[in-house]
Amino acid sequence: MGRIAAFLKKHSLWAGFLAALAPLLVMLALQFVWLARLKQVSALAQKAAHSNYLEAIGTEVQYFYRATAERALNLPASLFTEKRLEEAAHYWSRKPVKGVRRLFLVDYTRDPFGNFYVFDPDHSGLDPLPASDEALAIIVACAPLQIQSYRGSVSRSQALKVDERDAEFRLILNPITDDALHVVGVTGMILDEEHFKARLLPAVIDKALPVFFPGSGGDYLTVTVRNASGEVILSTRDDRTGGESATEREAAYRGVSASSPFPFVFTDWTMSLHGPGTTPEQWARVNFAYNVALSAVLAAVLVGGIVLALRAADRAVRLSEMKSDFVSNVSHELRTPLASIRVFAELLRLGRVQSQDKVQEYGEYIEAESRRLSRLIDNILDFARIESGRKEYEFVLADLREVVAATVRTFDAHLRHSGFRVTLEGLDRPLPEASIDADAIGQALHNLLDNAVKYSGDSKEIEVRLAEDGGFLVLSVRDHGIGIPRGEQEKIFDRFHRVGTALVHEVKGSGLGLSIVRHIVQVHGGRVSVESGPGAGSTFTIRLPVRREAGEEACPGS
Repeated sequence: MGRIAAFLKKHSLWAGFLAALAPLLVMLALQFVWLARLKQVSALAQKAAHSNYLEAIGTEVQYFYRATAERALNLPASLFTEKRLEEAAHYWSRKPVKGVRRLFLVDYTRDPFGNFYVFDPDHSGLDPLPASDEALAIIVACAPLQIQSYRGSVSRSQALKVDERDAEFRLILNPITDDALHVVGVTGMILDEEHFKARLLPAVIDKALPVFFPGSGGDYLTVTVRNASGEVILSTRDDRTGGESATEREAAYRGVSASSPFPFVFTDWTMSLHGPGTTPEQWARVNFAYNVALSAVLAAVLVGGIVLALRAADRAVRLSEMKSDFVSNVSHELRTPLASIRVFAELLRLGRVQSQDKVQEYGEYIEAESRRLSRLIDNILDFARIESGRKEYEFVLADLREVVAATVRTFDAHLRHSGFRVTLEGLDRPLPEASIDADAIGQALHNLLDNAVKYSGDSKEIEVRLAEDGGFLVLSVRDHGIGIPRGEQEKIFDRFHRVGTALVHEVKGSGLGLSIVRHIVQVHGGRVSVESGPGAGSTFTIRLPVRREAGEEACPGS
């Protein structure tokens, strides 16, 4: 023992080095084993990422055509049952549809075999279906629905139907049913294949690429779209390969990383993803060697990495909790107006309301709750656009007094229903016009009013003031409610933030309203502030510059 103690004392530096090196070597050995296992699954992971990318393209295409069809083809059954088909032509002429070669409808109320009409945009009217291959494709596609209508059977499914039996005429059909779920007509569209190839597909591919492969990570990938015959319809490398022939290009991109059909329309077409030269397996081996070398370097900063990882994990947990609260609160926010709309609509439908005044009152409630629901959805969508940097504003000279008055009017039914009274000050005095996005400022004021209603407590008084102060237009909203602690006043403008008091947590909210207000005001070159105290109410003040610098007439969200 004495000899060992003497040796350790003499070689203490080496002993300390070996004591630190031993666990490090064990860690590196374990990491090597892990990386060896990771190499086995890396190729599969890369293929999965490529497959997800192709699925995202298919989903975007499906969403475009579903949204287009639902917007254009969802016509009320009364147009057919009341013989008002020309209104459909008027609707289609006012709202042109992209990506569609032909719009048509079939009326089964006059003839059990159907009267077929096509929309002519030149004179904005409906013409009888002329004899042609296109007409034959429409008649064949509508045959099952014509049989349902002829038999008077109930249509169990009212979903959009796709008919691609004839590749030259790809159709989307929407069966129109009456209250008894009997088919009274069909609206449909013939898709424009050239629009799909030349515009929609390139746009969707370019949109999804930076999402799945940030930076230049996706520059080496090629998306190829082939039709049912295997003919190449689109290849994203066509504009990058110079004078390469198709054979040379296929030789450079031999391995197909992923392949997927389109899920909704053009289902006989396929997408494939190629990588240059190296296969996913080769890429995994190179990545394995790189990671082993990198692990040796990163061992020296392992402690710092663990600290950063723990901080990131803690932040992720807190963000996850905030998002969970957000989902719960938004669900409550959506359920409340929907329940009101359903109750009042059911009373009207069942004929239990005889008084015209009550009918009008219930209609106002339905409209107010619908606007409230729309505003909530707009907040969520705007937040998503702001987060992704796609939110855009259009600045024009406008009178802020008109914006304030219009916003308060749209909020009036909800205020009266909740027993609130709004006092307006400063709208009778002339103010200079300002360069603003009227819709965005209206949304900001709406969010402040909604915030005041939620947190007013027993007080039912809200004050809205408008004034000019030193080249700024000042808009303030004051309530006499529960107030905000001083330590929380800066945080309330952060996304998902909820004030940490029991009184506030009794009130449901999305946690996005004030965050959106701050973003809107900052884009306008102004600022928003709050003055408040527990039990003393809150005053939110927006200051907007009267003049904007040149070149700021249209500003994207940041």
